[in-house]
Amino acid sequence: MTKLKEKSLTNFKKAQSHIAKIIQMLESNEYCIDVMQQNLAVIGLLRSAHQMLMQGHLNSCFKKAMGTTNEKRKQEMIEEILRVSKLSNK
Repeated sequence: MTKLKEKSLTNFKKAQSHIAKIIQMLESNEYCIDVMQQNLAVIGLLRSAHQMLMQGHLNSCFKKAMGTTNEKRKQEMIEEILRVSKLSNK
């Protein structure tokens, strides 16, 4: 596993822990702002993990595909990146 994937995995595990805390906070009827702060922490962790996954993909799979002479494969990879980028901006 690459360093970036390891860091992404760490972020996902931290986010999972925060989500469990958020559920507990909501069930305990804790203060809304406190819940929202935990939620923002999760969003930050997920965005960071996404960026690391994208960086790893661009430096490996994407780079490899762009180095080939297969124009169809190159176009597919470009479309994948555009699709994921569009989804991440929603």
